[in-house]
This record gives sequence, C-alpha cells and structure tokens, in this order.
Amino acid sequence: MTKKFKALPVIMASADTRLMRNADTFTDKVSVQHPAIDVMTDLTRKPVITVDPNLPIDKAEERMRIGGVRLLFVVSEPGDLQGLITLNDIEGMRPMRYQQQSGVSRNEVLVRDIMTPRDMLEALSMPDVAEACVGDIIETLKRTGRQHAIVIEPAASGPVICGIFSAARIGRQLGIPLNTSGVAWTFAELESALSH
Repeated sequence: MTKKFKALPVIMASADTRLMRNADTFTDKVSVQHPAIDVMTDLTRKPVITVDPNLPIDKAEERMRIGGVRLLFVVSEPGDLQGLITLNDIEGMRPMRYQQQSGVSRNEVLVRDIMTPRDMLEALSMPDVAEACVGDIIETLKRTGRQHAIVIEPAASGPVICGIFSAARIGRQLGIPLNTSGVAWTFAELESALSH
C-alpha cells in the first residue's frame, strides 16, 4: 500500500530571524520513507555561502557557480541576515522587471534589488521536520513550487535558520530528477521510478 505524504505547514520567518553558522554528512541513497533529516543540509555542520546585498547579481551568480549552490544567504556587513537570493531569482524575471522599473542596465542590478527579504522568507519549523520523512519534504516543495526550503529552529535569542532542503540534492539522493515546479511527480510515478 502506498503511504500518503503530507505537505508540512509553511511559516513566515520573523523580522528577528538569524542565520545559524558554524561538512555535512549525507546518507548517499535514500527513499521517500527515510527521515527528512537525512536530506537536510545542516547549517551547524556546513559553512554557509553568503553574499553582500550590494553585490551585482552577476557576481552573486558567479559565487553560486564557484560554491556549487543555487541559493545564497544575503548578509550585511555586520553579519545580519537580510534575506536570500536564488539562481531562479537571478535567471528569472525579477532582474528584467527591476531594470524596467528603475531604468538601469543588468550590470547595475544588485542583490538587494531582487532578493527575498528576511521577513518574506517562508520556512519549515525544525520540530515539524524532525518528525517528517523525505516524501513529506518532496510534497512540501511540490506544493510551494520551490526548489529550496529553509528550516527554522527556535532559540533563546530568537529563531535561527538551521537547515536547507534542496530539490536537486534530494533528487540526487533518490537517484531520480525531481521537478517541483508545477508539473510535479505523483507519488505513484515517484515510486515507480524508484523501483526501476
């Protein structure tokens, strides 16, 4: 019998959300039944790649390429989390819209102009993730149409981002391409692909 997976609740990051700092150990192969934690990038164990909000977006894209990531946390000079920017943001319509609204060329578009600000970040809570399986994370990514999901953990000094889920990494660990942007897998299709 096929297990029915559930999308986890999505919460809004509050204005005082910080970025947890401080090499990941990933389970090589997983199934949709594995604990979600097996596919989460734990930011307490893996260095975070950040970008300054005043950097041109082409430089941010170069930093992503060098770091082998598709998401950068935007951090101001004193180290405060400002938001995040993804490769989809840079390659999508945001830069063009900003150029049209502001009358600037592409090389003048800065990270801060198209990033998602901290108080607009959607996140998963660590207590929900701790009880979830990989299939639940896939369902959440499909439901939100996102390639990434950040995980927030409560802390005495305010919530901190402690982890990231990446559809690309989950797909690699499942051994199949994972599409979360609309024309998503049904779980019957996913199970069929995994059984071959």
